[in-house]
Amino acid sequence: MTLLRDADDGTAVVVCNTCRFSAEERETPEGVRGGAVLAAALREAAAGSGVAIQEMPCLFNCTQHCSIHLRAPGKIGYVLGRFEPTAEAARAIVDYAVAYAASEEGVVPYRQWPEGVKGHFIVRVPPAGKLVGE
Repeated sequence: MTLLRDADDGTAVVVCNTCRFSAEERETPEGVRGGAVLAAALREAAAGSGVAIQEMPCLFNCTQHCSIHLRAPGKIGYVLGRFEPTAEAARAIVDYAVAYAASEEGVVPYRQWPEGVKGHFIVRVPPAGKLVGE
């Protein structure tokens, strides 16, 4: 049995499609998980941006509802969470992802961060074979 499946290797926002809707609620009243709602909003916001939206079940960040992993080959990756699954949050994530894609190593100057991502960063992950220096 394998858990891994192939995905495009460019800049991508990997969204947990099974994330809770909020800290208090698992699903919408219609029974849809927050991660699935956020994934749909991200696909709409990312149209034409060059940023892929990829979905997978459970990023193991369950206490931080509506989580995403931003990644690109050879760049620092980031896990962000605690988003409301809204078009505004999706727009902020995609705007940050576009700036991230344009960066050399995955570092976007703070002054360029959209307000909607500030306070949502959980962890940064060095690319394979690299560590972040001082």
